[in-house]
Amino acid sequence: MTDRADRGNRDEAAAPAWWSGSPGRIAGLLGSAGYLASEHACAVLRLAGQLGKPVLVEGPAGTGKTGVATSLAAATGSRLIRLQCHEGLDEARALYEWNHSRQLLRIMAGRAGGWPEADVFTEEFLLARPLLEAIKATEPVVLLIDEVDRLGLEAEALLLEVLSDYQVSIPEFGTVTGRQVPTVVLTSNGSRDLTEALRRRCLYLHLDYPPVEREREILAMRVPGVPEHLAGQIAAFVGSLRRLDLRQRPSVAQTLEWARTLLALGAQDLDAGLAAESLPALLRFRPDLELAAAELAAGRLAGGRLAGD
Repeated sequence: MTDRADRGNRDEAAAPAWWSGSPGRIAGLLGSAGYLASEHACAVLRLAGQLGKPVLVEGPAGTGKTGVATSLAAATGSRLIRLQCHEGLDEARALYEWNHSRQLLRIMAGRAGGWPEADVFTEEFLLARPLLEAIKATEPVVLLIDEVDRLGLEAEALLLEVLSDYQVSIPEFGTVTGRQVPTVVLTSNGSRDLTEALRRRCLYLHLDYPPVEREREILAMRVPGVPEHLAGQIAAFVGSLRRLDLRQRPSVAQTLEWARTLLALGAQDLDAGLAAESLPALLRFRPDLELAAAELAAGRLAGGRLAGD
C-alpha cells in the first residue's frame, strides 16, 4: 500500500483533505455531523486518510461503528456508498455483473440487420455494484462495507483486490482502476474471525460502549432539551444494564430513543418505577428483561440510586 501522494495520475486533488490537521480537527468535523469520536479514533482515521488505507472498525453491536462512515460522509460532503454484507453475497451483488438481457438484444439486433457481431463486453453493458461503483467514482466517496464478519471466506476474498489496489479485474473487460482513493470503512461485530489477509490491508479501530460521561455528552448533543440531570441518570442506568450478563446489551441508538421517549412522557427525573416500566424500550429478550427487573428491584442498577423511589 502506498501513500496517497504516490498513486500515479489519480485525481487526488478532488478529494477533500479531511485527514489534514490534528485529531482534534477531525473530532470537530465529526462533531458537526453529530458524532462524538474519541481522540484515539480520530487519530486512526487521520492516519488512514493520510495513507489511503481502509479502516476496520470492530466492536460490539450498537457502539457507533457504522456512524463513523455515515458521519464522515455527511461532514465532508462525500457520497456514501454502502455494501451491506450478508451470507450468500456474491460477485454479482458486490462487484459487478453483465446486463445479459441488453447483451442478448444487441446480438439479436445485429444478426437481424446483417451487421458484424457486436462486442457486448463493454462498459455500456456493465452493471456496477457498490465496490466497482466506489472505484469508478470521480467525486469524493466514503465506501462503507458494513458487517463484513457476516461474509463467508469466498466472499471476503472478493474484497482483497479492491482494498489493496483500489481496482477491480474483470476477465472479459480488463482492469478498472480508480481515479481517486475512496475513504473505506469496514465494520465488524466480531461474530467470526476475519482472515489475516483482510486485516493486513486495514488499519484497526476498536469501539466499545462509551463510558457514562461520554454517553451523557452524546445524549446532550443528540437529544435537544434533555435536562443535564436526567441525561446523567439515563447514561448511568444504561451503563449499569450493560454490565449485566445480557443476551443483547442496549445500543447507543437505543439509549437515545429511550431518552426521547422519557422526554415525550414529560419525565424530569428517573425513578425506579419509570425505569421498570420503560425497560422494554431498552431490552428485547424476555430473560434480559427478567434479569434487569430483578436487579432493579434489588437496588443493584445505576449504583442503587433508583432503588426505593
